[in-house]
Amino acid sequence: MLNFEFFSPTRIVFGKGTVDEVGKNIAPLAKKVLIHYGSERIVENGLMARIVASLDRAGVSHVALGGVRPNPDIELAKRGVALAKKEGAELILCVGGGSVIDSGKAIALGLHNPQYDLWDIFEKGPETTGAFPVACVLTFPAAGSEASSSCVMSNYKTGSKLGYNREWSRPKVAIVDPTQFATIPKFQIACGIADMMSHIFERYFSNTEHTELIDALSEATLRTLIEFGPKVVANPADYDAWCQVALCGTIAHNNMLGVGREQDWACHKIGHELTARFGVTHGAALAGLTPAWMRYVWRINPKRFFDFSVKVMGEEEHPHADAATIEDGISALETFYSLLGLSHRLSAYGVTADAIPELARRATCRPIGGLKKLSAEDACAIMEAAL
Repeated sequence: MLNFEFFSPTRIVFGKGTVDEVGKNIAPLAKKVLIHYGSERIVENGLMARIVASLDRAGVSHVALGGVRPNPDIELAKRGVALAKKEGAELILCVGGGSVIDSGKAIALGLHNPQYDLWDIFEKGPETTGAFPVACVLTFPAAGSEASSSCVMSNYKTGSKLGYNREWSRPKVAIVDPTQFATIPKFQIACGIADMMSHIFERYFSNTEHTELIDALSEATLRTLIEFGPKVVANPADYDAWCQVALCGTIAHNNMLGVGREQDWACHKIGHELTARFGVTHGAALAGLTPAWMRYVWRINPKRFFDFSVKVMGEEEHPHADAATIEDGISALETFYSLLGLSHRLSAYGVTADAIPELARRATCRPIGGLKKLSAEDACAIMEAAL
């Protein structure tokens, strides 16, 4: 196990009715907030009114900025910086899923680091000195952004999607009320489950030895998603199943399952290029890439993939034929994605073979991969196998 530091300052307020507690949790942190959200759905379904009423009861004033879209646009975040500065907002309150929370994190970074153009923070990766506080009311559990240090933004002018990770981007408070998830479209739920699983895969498939406890926690979280993920896809109103899935989403990406070991993140880097070029939903891109990546790299660490097949996917061991056991596990993962309603073929989402070399070049302009360092040629081979 490698040396590590783990600090997770996010207060998780979990359960039915917790939306109405947002005000009392925000009041100690700020007297004025920027409410940041996506579509007008939260206005139409009454969620915004509940949040505003809670803030008013707690004496927290507010201004709002909506319009966040999936794969959030850096230009809207820049508008958010200007608005928050003009209005004197002291905290960004994000109401939504990962895209809204990431956009709010970008605003918080821009407010605290005005010496940089906001996109330069993501493209050039300078050392920032902190961020304004962020809190969130989660309406879609998938990205795990409600407790992570990660922030991923898109620049639609350049066709780029880039991330920036710093500990000060972790939200201070996350309100997680699973009753808010009952109206999420089934395809989006499926993509969210694939994203959660990938957050664990990117940490679990590692060459670092002596991580038995973290491995066991990772395996248990994956098994929980495999058990309860299909239940929330089949019945989005299943509150008890959502409780399991939502908690998995938080644990999958707050880095509890990544401490003490080298991580990978190659599938995410390639997946971001697929989203930027073809608009493939992030979780769908990961469902397409992951089995092909597994087949390409498993020989680097056969024992880890063998354990995955047996301990996570529940496959029987083939006597004296570990490769067959591993292939059974990867095939079982493909079957699971299909059960969710996701294709493990990228062509199903409009990806074309002629675009792959450029996608691979962009994905590998910086080194990617931990289990195996991937070149542009490697990335090409993985995408071609997944096509």
